Amino acid sequence: MATLLPPPKRRKLYHGVPEPEPKPETPVPNIVVQFINDEDGKDLAPAVTLPADLSREQLETLLNKLSGSDDPVPFSFHVSVPGASEGEDVTATAPPTRIVIANSLNQDVLLNTKYKMTTEDVFVVHCSPQAVFKVRPATRCSSTLTGHSSAILCASFSPTGQMLATGSGDTNVRLWDLDTETPSHVLSGHRGWVLCVEWEARERKLASGGHDGQVRIWDPKNGKVIGDAMKGHTKWITSLAWEPIHINAANPRVASSSKDGTIRVWSMTNRRTEYTLGGHTASVNLVRWGGAIPSGVLYTASSDRTVRIWEAAKGRFPMGHWPQVLHGIAAYAYGMVEQESEFIATMRGHVGAVYRLTWSADSRMLVSASKDSTVKIWDLKTYKLKMDLPGHTDEVYCVDFVADKIVSGGRDKTLKIWKN
Repeated sequence: MATLLPPPKRRKLYHGVPEPEPKPETPVPNIVVQFINDEDGKDLAPAVTLPADLSREQLETLLNKLSGSDDPVPFSFHVSVPGASEGEDVTATAPPTRIVIANSLNQDVLLNTKYKMTTEDVFVVHCSPQAVFKVRPATRCSSTLTGHSSAILCASFSPTGQMLATGSGDTNVRLWDLDTETPSHVLSGHRGWVLCVEWEARERKLASGGHDGQVRIWDPKNGKVIGDAMKGHTKWITSLAWEPIHINAANPRVASSSKDGTIRVWSMTNRRTEYTLGGHTASVNLVRWGGAIPSGVLYTASSDRTVRIWEAAKGRFPMGHWPQVLHGIAAYAYGMVEQESEFIATMRGHVGAVYRLTWSADSRMLVSASKDSTVKIWDLKTYKLKMDLPGHTDEVYCVDFVADKIVSGGRDKTLKIWKN
């Protein structure tokens, strides 16, 4: 019995038009590449044969692996080819032309008809290491600052790192001059514990929030309060955030979150609430003011296990939609997409509850403050303990990181400055 062949597949139609024929893929040639240091001309790695369409980022990754570098270094690449005047043949006397590799060797050199290089040539790629911003881990306590008469609950470096603001259970905010590591001003006015302090980006103002449910604005130059306390929350303040200065440089607003489940945005012009955001069903523990879209975006995190994103101009959800409940690690301001988070690592070392975390400026290290009276620095590349900073005699409630300095404070009523 003869074998019956299946009937040919019916061609798909897209809006009445037959599906276009797929274009055949253009084969990518292999080339020989030699990486050399642009400064001294020495070889960085042996010559290798590579596909010509490797991107600049892939070349950088490959070079770091070939050189055996434990810490990846960013590079810029360029190729020098014999130069020629327009319409003339390439001559040995013409100065070489420097071609920066922005996409790939295939796109920037081989496919460019101005340059007379073929796959038979050895591509000598000049590599220039780029400057890398790194923060050195703190290794010692440079000073211990005393002055508060109760536990220190919050601490925040100024944007320039020259001043420090701390809030305490003694109802006072203290300013410290970090050049001399001495107290600068005592800011009195709250009627309860000071739970959060936040600097304006240009250091012109300092905001503080307390257990009395009030938000106060201070002048850090003279240590005096600016206007009356801003009242409206029915429970204590949990977090503060200033409007980014690229959105409103002249008179930025401040947002406050509270245990009462609301977020309020305050105007610095009339010192009144512009609008109140309600939607969380439990305490709002954190508010952050992002710079996305022209008016900015407010991100809020709550004990109701949700993260909500608000349009800061009118205090509404982006594009007028009711938000989805965001359980993932991150959510985009426009997408509002619920993402599944992937477990990465567990960093173990503390023997008590961890109260506060902060990142270094280069995002290579994480600092944690704990009930076990220690501050620990973690390497975010290896997820291992990098440095243990003992010194406090009781629970550590707050920690902050600026440049290569760390500040920590806690129940022992002292501040410690840690440096390399």
